Amino acid sequence: MENRIIVSPSPHIHSGDSISKNMYGVLIALIPAFLFSVYQFGWHSLLVTAICVLTCCLTEYFITTFMLRRKNYIFDGSAILTAVLLAFNLPSTLPWWIVVIGSIIAIAIGKMAFGGLGNNIFNPALVGRVFLLIAFPAQMTTWPVVSHFAKAVDGETMATPLSFMKEAIKGTEGALEQIPSSLDLFLGLNPGSMGEISAIALLIGLVYMLARKIITWHTPISILLTVFVFSGILYLVNPSIYPSPITHLLTGGLMLGAIFMATDYVSSPITSRGQLIYGVSIGLLTVIIRTWGAYPEGMSFAILIMNAFTPIINLYFKPKHFGEKVKKVKEVAK
Repeated sequence: MENRIIVSPSPHIHSGDSISKNMYGVLIALIPAFLFSVYQFGWHSLLVTAICVLTCCLTEYFITTFMLRRKNYIFDGSAILTAVLLAFNLPSTLPWWIVVIGSIIAIAIGKMAFGGLGNNIFNPALVGRVFLLIAFPAQMTTWPVVSHFAKAVDGETMATPLSFMKEAIKGTEGALEQIPSSLDLFLGLNPGSMGEISAIALLIGLVYMLARKIITWHTPISILLTVFVFSGILYLVNPSIYPSPITHLLTGGLMLGAIFMATDYVSSPITSRGQLIYGVSIGLLTVIIRTWGAYPEGMSFAILIMNAFTPIINLYFKPKHFGEKVKKVKEVAK
């Protein structure tokens, strides 16, 4: 009897990676930051995150099932990840109805309007966050007073380190002295959005994702190094108004953005060289907006701007085809 050869489409060897595996892998990496936000902000953090997850999943289910009329994949982890990242970019005491609006915008406009997962140009969570920042600036920049390892106090607010940095640049005397110490910033003992305050918790997530090869180092490290160098130059020029590079690294959404937002598979470049250019550009734009822009934080805007340039970066920095040999042209001396 002849042996039959079955021919099937590639890939013939599966690496074991899948959308669900990577999405839930990122969610696992976010656990330290989430636990710290619950510890620092109490039930507010749980409520905002739950509202985001529920609204994002329901929005994607409704659009996929009743508008696009195709099979939905709300349990692949992508909608949940978008929801958690959006929650991490919000104040813990943001009114529930604003959280719902931001979640709908993130999924409906940031993701499904482009055709769903794999087609979106911009990071969906940042689309929702920036929309809320523009539409509800007062609520999005109201931060609850947080004592060290204590519950958030309703009805009382305080300024974030980024606000003090902006005031210092404007010439307000003593503004930089009001910024918490580097140790407090590193641990997360300062006001801010839910998931961005603890640098150490976010770095634990980075180490986990690098170890599991969920992401590569090119984008996050290039962003952090660029911010450190550029802000360091400004600090050397005039340390009385420009904060130190360490302060830049540990404040605002820089760590969260560099590690979890800029590394989004769909909206970031696919090659190592492209990711380096992408990361350096985000770092430069972040410092420029923080220093001379209207908003204290520039990370979200910087990532969205570079999301728009990702197709161009991919066009000029294409991955090498499997088996392709690069021809080297040598000039022969005449």
